[in-house]
Amino acid sequence: MFDTVLVANRGEIALRVIRACRDLGVRSVAVHSEADAGAAFARLADEAVEIGPAAPSQSYLRIDRIVEAAQRTGAQAIHPGYGFLSENQAFARACAEAGIAFVGPPPEAMAAMGEKVPARRRMEAAGVPVVPGSGALRDVEEAIAAAERVGYPVLIKASAGGGGIGMRVAGDEAELRSGLEAARSTAERAFGDSTVFLERYVEEPRHIEIQVLADAHGTIVHLGERECSIQRRHQKVLEESPSPVIDPEQRARMGEAAITAARAVGYVNAGTVEFIHSRGEFFFLEMNTRLQVEHPVTEEVQGVDLVVEQLRIAAGEPLLMRQEALVPRGWSIECRVNAEDPLRDFMPTPGRVTVYREPSGPGVRVDSSLVVASSVSPHYDPMIAKLIVWGPTREAAVARMRRALREYVIRGITTNIPFHLALLDEPDFVAGRLSTHFIPEHPQLVERTAEWVERKRTLDGALRDGARIAAVGAAIAVTM
Repeated sequence: MFDTVLVANRGEIALRVIRACRDLGVRSVAVHSEADAGAAFARLADEAVEIGPAAPSQSYLRIDRIVEAAQRTGAQAIHPGYGFLSENQAFARACAEAGIAFVGPPPEAMAAMGEKVPARRRMEAAGVPVVPGSGALRDVEEAIAAAERVGYPVLIKASAGGGGIGMRVAGDEAELRSGLEAARSTAERAFGDSTVFLERYVEEPRHIEIQVLADAHGTIVHLGERECSIQRRHQKVLEESPSPVIDPEQRARMGEAAITAARAVGYVNAGTVEFIHSRGEFFFLEMNTRLQVEHPVTEEVQGVDLVVEQLRIAAGEPLLMRQEALVPRGWSIECRVNAEDPLRDFMPTPGRVTVYREPSGPGVRVDSSLVVASSVSPHYDPMIAKLIVWGPTREAAVARMRRALREYVIRGITTNIPFHLALLDEPDFVAGRLSTHFIPEHPQLVERTAEWVERKRTLDGALRDGARIAAVGAAIAVTM
């Protein structure tokens, strides 16, 4: 195992990696921007190095400064977390050239999965089911011919990047003609690559992903699925494991497909193979060649520390787990807690947190960038915490999440906690009737969120006064 690991990230994921290092007896180094000098992750690391101004382009995206910090502090490995440089091939190569282990896949595996059109071809060749579609499109006439072959409606998608950027739905030839150029322009601006392709538009789609671990000795295992269908503008809001619609037989088939996909590109370390699932069928979507934001729900149901396993794999150790032992136990749900206002189209709400109190009790875990009241910077992603619960059943996990959200007090800024409470009350969510269109198809969530804003204000006020136990009970009764 390494003596020292540098964490090339910030916020809650930096804290998560620092804690895994501490569990292994490994010294941790945090790099931080000027804006994050007083952040919890920088304080809790064994050593902290400032690498530039607040803007990510001048700090967290500066490969040269990060590698230099690793060399100066004696770090033998760099963990990139997620986001920033986590899927940057140049960063992985720079680490290798400097003799530093990159805690992630080899750059060749990143490249193989980094662009969707070549990745689709690889998966088809390996026998992994893919959504019917086209290759890279040269012009509108080729797109029209492909759409007629695939069948309308179709999705126009960018080959590079992700997050739904550049994606358009076309229900007929007219929409395809207008959408193709718009998708190309968006892809060029966002990724510097205007390549687009078509996929059949899948009805009632669910976003289901499979976690894999692969060591450098040829062993690959999957750790079951995560249901990630609750999304807003292609960004995940709530995740759970397992999925309400996946039975053991299909879990095994999807897991084998994910292992095949990883093996086809020589994958090593932790990765996630994403599938679109509809009416019992599943199709390869893409592979995320890094640790996912939602990895804790897999940890909770599998009893595996994925970050510790990442570090062990990067150090050359073999996987010791057996596939037959990796079965989900109970149910876990994660809510992403963001500094944003759900009543104002989820506008980011950076600022000073004046009161911060995390929920606790059986089955509750909080992975947060905050440990005390502090500031939320406008320079970075608005996610400030992940609230994770475990329960023996999905019903129990939903009940625990409701309880934990009610207890979570964050004052001074607006958060999306009331939206999560409204979501958990929605009958279709409770019944597990999910799709990636869930939020736009349930406009009543906004009205219910407004109701929860008022209820939560009453409850938070009572919880801040620990001496008034009677008031706490009364406030809880109001929200029931």
